Amino acid sequence: MADGKEDEIVIEVEGKQVQVSNVPARTPALTPMEMLSRAVENGQSIDVLDKLMGLQERYEANLGRKAFDEAMAAASAEIPVIVKTREVDFTNKAGQRTNYRYEDLATIAMTVNPILSKHGLSYRFRTTSLPNEPIVVTCIVSHRMGYSEENTLSAPRDESGNKNGIQAIGSTLTYLQRMTLKAALGLAAAADDDGKSSEAQTENDPISDEQLATIQKKIDETGSDTERLCKYFKIDALPDIRRSEYANVIAAIDAAAKKKKATK
Repeated sequence: MADGKEDEIVIEVEGKQVQVSNVPARTPALTPMEMLSRAVENGQSIDVLDKLMGLQERYEANLGRKAFDEAMAAASAEIPVIVKTREVDFTNKAGQRTNYRYEDLATIAMTVNPILSKHGLSYRFRTTSLPNEPIVVTCIVSHRMGYSEENTLSAPRDESGNKNGIQAIGSTLTYLQRMTLKAALGLAAAADDDGKSSEAQTENDPISDEQLATIQKKIDETGSDTERLCKYFKIDALPDIRRSEYANVIAAIDAAAKKKKATK
């Protein structure tokens, strides 16, 4: 290439390679912003400029989404398995004991925050707590280029363990923040491995985080009454559901949704 505007290529003619000189070099594709700049210089109409601005916005949104996906993939590869170091152990008003281990929000934050920040990612929570309504928490994960994704879960106030009203709200908020963040980041959890072997899980143990997320998703999709469901299974909150009752709870939600649909 002599002046940056011409090139040489080799083509095949009847089985022989032939070199062709003085071929105009390929021009890189214009970005929407470059097209918009040229349109302004050429005095294009407002309608044309408006369409080009819309194209530029879609172009930037697509770049942001790709950057978000790449950052999430890179961060996920670095985030370790979160160890369950906290334990819940109490007896409710009906005399039923609840005992399970979990990873608290502070532990998760201390683990993931430096890694997310390294890749231009951050998160925040949006909360809704109306009287006589389930508490709703949305985790919003954002990239520095502007793209973000949301994950939402809802649950009734956690009145288990003899909590007062404020404690019940705080417990549910913390729980939903932890669950939505885990779901948004695709976090895995492991039992406490500090040298103490954990007891094998039994059918009387509370359901897993994954099972709880499945139940909550079904409730949201079908518009089921969480408080009524808890009352039917004689529990204070969804995390109290035993593994042995998991299939029955799913069946009850499906049956209620089918009945509700049939009456419309």
